[in-house]
Amino acid sequence: MNVRTQITLDPELQRRAHAKAAELGISFAEYIRRAIATDLGEAKPKGDISAIFDLVDEGPPTNVARDKHKMIGEAVWNEFARKTGRKSNAAKTRRR
Repeated sequence: MNVRTQITLDPELQRRAHAKAAELGISFAEYIRRAIATDLGEAKPKGDISAIFDLVDEGPPTNVARDKHKMIGEAVWNEFARKTGRKSNAAKTRRR
């Protein structure tokens, strides 16, 4: 959903922005949208909840309701370990 915004520009700045938009072959509004998007960076896409389910169909059953804090903690630690080059819990478990 788009929202409408009104801004006030210095006449010379507005003239230059319109000229730049014309040079690029886009509307003034599109030029402003692109300038703002460039300055703010791209929005991070939201994850799809379906990516969490049905990932593993083998191994021992898990009780997510009971063990969720432990499972999340392990996942966070493993991601931290991966990013920092430390040994993860998964690597420690495999060595045993």
